[in-house]
Amino acid sequence: MVFIRTPTSTNKTLYIHTNPTSTTLHALKHQIQLQTLIPISQQNLLLPKICQNPNTLLLSQLDITNNTTLTLHIPLLGGMQAPVAPKSRLDFLNSKPPANYVAGLGRGATGFTTRSDIGPARAAPDLPDRNAGAAAAGPGGGAGRGKGGKGGEDEDEDENEEKGYDENQKFDEFEGNDVGLFASAEYDEDDREADAVWEEIDKRMDSRRKDRREARLKEEIEKYRASNPKITEQFADLKRKLVTLSAEEWETIPDIGDYSLRNKKKRFESFVPVPDTLLEKARQEQEHVTALDPKSRAAGGAETPWGQTPVTDLTAVGEGRGTVLSLKLDRLSDSVSGLTVVDPKGYLTDLKSMKITSDAEISDIKKARLLLKSVTQTNPKHPPGWIAAARLEEVAGKIQAARLLIQKGCEECPTNEDVWLEACRLSNPDEAKGVIAKGVKRIPNSVKLWMQAAKLENDDFTKRKVLLKGLEHIPDSVRLWKAAVELCNEEDARTLLGRAVECCPLHVELWLAFARLETYENARKVLNRAREKLPKEPAIWITAAKLEEANGNTPMVGKLIERGIRALQREGVVIDREEWMKEAEAAERAGSVATCQAIIKNTIGIGVEEEDRKRTWVADAEESQLEKSHGTRESLDALLRKAVTYRPQAEVLWLMGAKEKWLAGDVPSARAILQEAYAAIPNSEEIWLAAFKLEFENHEPERARMLLAKARERGGTERVWMKSAIVERELGNIEEERKLLDEGLQRFPSFFKLWLMLGQLEERLGNLDKAKEIYEAGLKSCPSHVPLWLSLANLEEKTNGLSKARAVLTMARKKNPKNPELWLAAIRAESRHGNNKEADNLMAKALQECPTSGILWAASIEMAPRAQHKSKSADAIKKCSPHDPHVTTAVAKLFWRERKVDKARSWLNRAVTLAPDIGDFWAYYYKFELQHGTDEDQKDVLKRCIAAEPKHGEKWQTISKAVENSHQPTEAILKKVVVVLGKEESASENNDH
Repeated sequence: MVFIRTPTSTNKTLYIHTNPTSTTLHALKHQIQLQTLIPISQQNLLLPKICQNPNTLLLSQLDITNNTTLTLHIPLLGGMQAPVAPKSRLDFLNSKPPANYVAGLGRGATGFTTRSDIGPARAAPDLPDRNAGAAAAGPGGGAGRGKGGKGGEDEDEDENEEKGYDENQKFDEFEGNDVGLFASAEYDEDDREADAVWEEIDKRMDSRRKDRREARLKEEIEKYRASNPKITEQFADLKRKLVTLSAEEWETIPDIGDYSLRNKKKRFESFVPVPDTLLEKARQEQEHVTALDPKSRAAGGAETPWGQTPVTDLTAVGEGRGTVLSLKLDRLSDSVSGLTVVDPKGYLTDLKSMKITSDAEISDIKKARLLLKSVTQTNPKHPPGWIAAARLEEVAGKIQAARLLIQKGCEECPTNEDVWLEACRLSNPDEAKGVIAKGVKRIPNSVKLWMQAAKLENDDFTKRKVLLKGLEHIPDSVRLWKAAVELCNEEDARTLLGRAVECCPLHVELWLAFARLETYENARKVLNRAREKLPKEPAIWITAAKLEEANGNTPMVGKLIERGIRALQREGVVIDREEWMKEAEAAERAGSVATCQAIIKNTIGIGVEEEDRKRTWVADAEESQLEKSHGTRESLDALLRKAVTYRPQAEVLWLMGAKEKWLAGDVPSARAILQEAYAAIPNSEEIWLAAFKLEFENHEPERARMLLAKARERGGTERVWMKSAIVERELGNIEEERKLLDEGLQRFPSFFKLWLMLGQLEERLGNLDKAKEIYEAGLKSCPSHVPLWLSLANLEEKTNGLSKARAVLTMARKKNPKNPELWLAAIRAESRHGNNKEADNLMAKALQECPTSGILWAASIEMAPRAQHKSKSADAIKKCSPHDPHVTTAVAKLFWRERKVDKARSWLNRAVTLAPDIGDFWAYYYKFELQHGTDEDQKDVLKRCIAAEPKHGEKWQTISKAVENSHQPTEAILKKVVVVLGKEESASENNDH
């Protein structure tokens, strides 16, 4: 409840029942108006709290609570007398007021007296009745107003003087009648003193609230600025960080370009119809005239009149317009892998990928719309034009316009299936069936329309029903038969395929599918019928062989393949050996090993000359290795024995047999096979080296030394001398090793590995100057071999510092331009000594000289800041081959660091698949699986690495070729490389910190 005190003569207090927490000040004033009839505009409540726009605030926000008493102030309206209207008053003002009528009482404008009020606050004198006065001034009372009486205006002035004021004066809405009352009053000293007192009071009241008002205003300003900060304040912290940028980073900040359209002029293009005169002129130019005109006859036929020179060739004009149209559509076309997807006829373009994002693209849409409108109007029977126009409207977001265009296209081209398919695509789902129904009615032999009609159905039964309806019109459609069979169960599919092979007897897939669904006996009958219909189809014979193998009739498999090849040759079919080999591989993958063997046996010699059989069959054996994959060791050994019996001069067959015995753990049998091989091929160095490797790897160094000694006596190549030095190095015979290397270099001075081994020997012994001389001598004989340059550069860096190593690498790059390994060595040398800026410069030059080098791009990704990893990777994949293993591994390591496990595993797997011979990739893969994979994943990677037997790789070769690791298995080398990678990673993290 709120109390309202009104300063009336009765000093009345109002009681307003309201809740201050849910009632606004405006609602309170409305309730006061209902009780006191005082308008809201004239209510002035003295509030305990001053606020801006208080009418919209709740009473509780104005410090008004229950039982609060408010004072209502009513502005002074100038007394009890109602305002006097102008002389042209209304008629109802002349009527007699009712008894006891007091003007203004109904709206609460009762008078009250203050010490500053004069006259108008007193009760007004009783006014005479105007009607009575008028009656008294009748025919006997003198002239009245408006009738020419002389006392009209004078009587009014006298009457106003008696009243003390002019009742006809204009009422002031702010001061009431006081304006008229004090208009002629004198502003004396008392008035000035009173105004000064009131002004001091106002100032005092304002000063009491000033501090609180200013504090509240300051709080509101701070709150607003906190919620609406300026742009400069938002980037203040980033600006402060700019002091940490280096000069190089400032230079790499790109400059913003001017992308505004202010200075771009928009050209206005207009298209004008071709006038009839031009068409007539063109027609005349294309005519063939067999007589000379008079002017030409006068010149003896030697002068060609100007009028006969073709200057208005409309064919050229049309070709030009077509060229412009093609260029416009190409610009709007979609691009997939750099190829523009455009219909061969020139108008169909895939516009789906275009997004309207700028005024320029909208302009292109308008131009394309105008061009396509010209196409559809000049040649309305051209379906691609209608389709392109509809797709253009679809891209522009005007789907209804696209539907109308394609509907018109269906009317103009009712026999084109592409138009109906496009109309179906653009239609609503409810209308699509109706559109496709009209299409199949106009083109009942269209397979595409029937397939689309089936696709629109929801259940398989209705789809099959539609397809069967289509087969009634197109019974020879293989596509419809296949789609219908896929929707049937096995029994119905068998029935449909029986009918399908009758309607399409020349389609082998239907026959083979029919045979697969039949029983063994019926399938044989089906395949026999298929051979009668398709006597030149080899797939039927291969399927028959697979059928016999699947039902346990293995002896029949070889006979069928042999009979099939003879039958095909009688029919004139050329037996393609490569194609039959592929069929054999497919049969092997499908589990039909006997069929695969029969195909190989009967086709391996077809088309191969006698002198090429050895080389061809060896290559086939290395690629296929059928017995090795699917047979037993005994069957493989028997096959190899049989092979070397027929081909005793084939080294690879002897070596394969020895290796299989060695892998099986039967070293004596492997040694016996190599002895037999040496007897068959006494001068084969491969046999000697294989025998050496067998003894050396099985810890028989003396046997290996003897074999190599015999090979040297028989005039072995540089490989024999290198292997001999390796044996002596492992046995620790330094002098013998140096002797063998010196002898080898005298015989083969251009074999860089001997120079490299001799220099490494001196380095191990600490003779660094001697090693340097050896490397320099080797480079004079082998200036193009990079390992020698790298060894010399590493030696110079260890002994004389970076400057000497830099000079060696610079000379190496001059001798061997465009070599990525030399560039990478120089970059790493600078990085090791902290010259990161120089390393970046070298990397930039290296990528310019070797833009497709995978090892350089991989190193560039590793050197780049974290924010540039993604862009560097994209550039590397774009510049290099997408199958480069080094870049693939670098990208995989990025995913690995970002904890994207699945992507990292996928890319690492791709790397080892692309380059299984590089051991570093296997080490990264195995290390990754140790961190994120399961035991099965780790075992799988380890097994695959052992099978691949990697030999190369920067870190792999460093470990595998160390003396202490010479006989270590692949698994041990892999784990040691993983340990080295872990140490390098830890060292790199410590350097970063």
